[in-house]
Amino acid sequence: MPDNPPPLNAERDAIVAALAPVVDGIAATFGPVCEVVLHDYRRPEQSVVVVAGAVTGRSVGGAMSEIGLRMLARGDEAVDELNYLTRTKGGQLLKSSTIVLRDSTGAVFGALCVNVDVTAVQQAQAVLAGIGSIGGAACGGAAGAAATTTFGNDIDSVVEAIVDAHQLRQSRTWVQLDRTQRLELFRSLDEHGVFAVRRAVEQVAARLGISRASAYSYLSQARAVTGTPAPSDSASDGGAA
Repeated sequence: MPDNPPPLNAERDAIVAALAPVVDGIAATFGPVCEVVLHDYRRPEQSVVVVAGAVTGRSVGGAMSEIGLRMLARGDEAVDELNYLTRTKGGQLLKSSTIVLRDSTGAVFGALCVNVDVTAVQQAQAVLAGIGSIGGAACGGAAGAAATTTFGNDIDSVVEAIVDAHQLRQSRTWVQLDRTQRLELFRSLDEHGVFAVRRAVEQVAARLGISRASAYSYLSQARAVTGTPAPSDSASDGGAA
């Protein structure tokens, strides 16, 4: 993310400061099942600047999830994602909304995220469905479709989880993938914002068991297909401060 002039950074700082009490207010309104997180994308490895509630266990200074990485990858083309379902690794079903933050130029620089743990609601609906066959099929279908999301204070664990999830969907190890499938893997990882953070290429290479040079080569080829500028060592390892 490019540097911004001091006045623009001051404006963004003011927006973040103004939203801090909003975070606390929303969380207090919904109680212990709600978590509200304010992200500043100017520092993706430590994007959490304000957090209220403990649904995902994150804290100030923590990293964004893959949802945030996807927003970061979209840049100013990012749009609000409202009322979607996801699931934590611990099995909690979350109803979430991600609202992008823009400055006066329209540039996206952060997000306000609301996560509500609806696991108890789902369990109650299952009980009612068993007693009176009310709404069970619809609820079960939505919950089953919720993808598992990694929330953590460590960006490394988030990146590794995304790589693992993509490999799992392929149902094959790296050595079993042909060239087309390998390029598709890198294209998908790029679309999900994985390479927007520092050291991501090295992490992906280590996770896949390939060299750093090979990872850069596959990423360059994947980007050539989509028309995205090819990566450089400095851009991919330290361009998103």
